Amino acid sequence: MTNLPIRRVSTDVLDVAYHESGPGGGQPVILLHGFPYDIHSYAEVAPRLAESGYRVVVPYLRGHGPTRFLRADTARSGQQAALGADVIALMDALAIPRAILAGYDWGGRAACVAAALQPERVTGLVSVNSYLIQDIRSAMHPLRPDLEAGFWYFFYFLTERGRAGLTANRREITEVIWRRNSPKWNFDVADLDRTAEAFANPDYVDVVIHSYRHRLGQAPGAPEYAEAEAALALSPAIAVPAVTLDGTADGNFPATDGSPSTARFTGPRVHRQIADAGHNLPQEAPAAFADAIRELSELAKQRRSQ
Repeated sequence: MTNLPIRRVSTDVLDVAYHESGPGGGQPVILLHGFPYDIHSYAEVAPRLAESGYRVVVPYLRGHGPTRFLRADTARSGQQAALGADVIALMDALAIPRAILAGYDWGGRAACVAAALQPERVTGLVSVNSYLIQDIRSAMHPLRPDLEAGFWYFFYFLTERGRAGLTANRREITEVIWRRNSPKWNFDVADLDRTAEAFANPDYVDVVIHSYRHRLGQAPGAPEYAEAEAALALSPAIAVPAVTLDGTADGNFPATDGSPSTARFTGPRVHRQIADAGHNLPQEAPAAFADAIRELSELAKQRRSQ
């Protein structure tokens, strides 16, 4: 696979780099990558959807790839409200009134935030690991030790040693996380090298460090997102149609039948388990991820016809 062609558009905060494919008049779908990954998670998903007639937009998140902040004095926040706001701002910049949002990890969280806070802009949601809005008030409650072990970098990034380590070893930390997150994914050196290019962004370290410190309650949020964070602290329900996915080989998030998050989805919802897929599900199982978006489209149509 070669690098995806890039376009650019400015929002109120960012100069966003993104890939676009498919017909301009097609149903918009925005594919959102996670950490530590980039838009190449969707290198095999995007063409499948474009061939099905979707307008496919795949942005680099803040702090990644060629995406840049417009102003030097803007907080390099990685908090969940910022990620969600970026999605809506991108839609505004591209004159997209409503879109399907789909993602995993940071991207799935951004999609969940946008769907919960601005459902009128979201046709439907595809989310890996279901409901991803963070409950920051409970962030310091310990998980099972085997799960905590997989989140070692959360705690590493709380320290200045962790900041220095991420600054110096972006690719190497990525490889360690990938192998833990996706033990059955046989990625090669070219996959890792291509994605690691996205971490040369000058704001990468600041955004990542703030993201993990904020989610663990160890750093304040940017004031401009205070109202949104207050709303997210209530764990708002997601009312738009949703297809949620779990990979059965996810090294950090054991697959479930979807029931633990049932109360968080008040609209039509389908949950699927994807055999042998890990945390980077769209890159590991692109056909299944594309199928989930097509299934969501049908779910949304059914809802509109009722």
